[in-house]
Amino acid sequence: MSKIKIATDWLAGCAGCHMSLLDIDERIVKLLESVEFTSSPVTDLKHPPEDGVTIGILEGAVCNTHNVEVAKEMRKRCQILIAIGDCATFGGVPAMRNLVGTQEALKRAYIETESVVGGLIPGSSELGEPLDTVTGVDKVVKVDVFIPGCPPSADALFFALSELLAGRTPVILPPEYLKYD
Repeated sequence: MSKIKIATDWLAGCAGCHMSLLDIDERIVKLLESVEFTSSPVTDLKHPPEDGVTIGILEGAVCNTHNVEVAKEMRKRCQILIAIGDCATFGGVPAMRNLVGTQEALKRAYIETESVVGGLIPGSSELGEPLDTVTGVDKVVKVDVFIPGCPPSADALFFALSELLAGRTPVILPPEYLKYD
């Protein structure tokens, strides 16, 4: 029996949602009986393979042209696309940039704050060309399942993956699965 392929990738955000995937702990071993993580924090591969992926998981907000490309590639390569975390849903913390504007946010982050980059704002080759506004993944590609939370709980992720692997669409998650740290 061939295993179902799951791939994850992240856009702009903190990567806390990927850490929740690792928080599935020993239940991830049960998942590994029927799935292969082709890219994930488990495999440390950053992007999905060219061949068919059943479930794609995207974390983070869409902030720049690179994020748009990654989201479109995930949608193209994956039969089911899951957006996890509040950043992927509505922009979350990265969308605070929308309040002050891109250039002001970059100035505050790289020039006015002590940092290891020596007061230089990275160029678009490092960051991707910034979009006018930060937004959720669904504004760029069709999303099949949203898992909210900041980060979503390991229980919510396990529940959603288990439902999808059983051929069911996850219904609205029970309140005990919602988590906001």
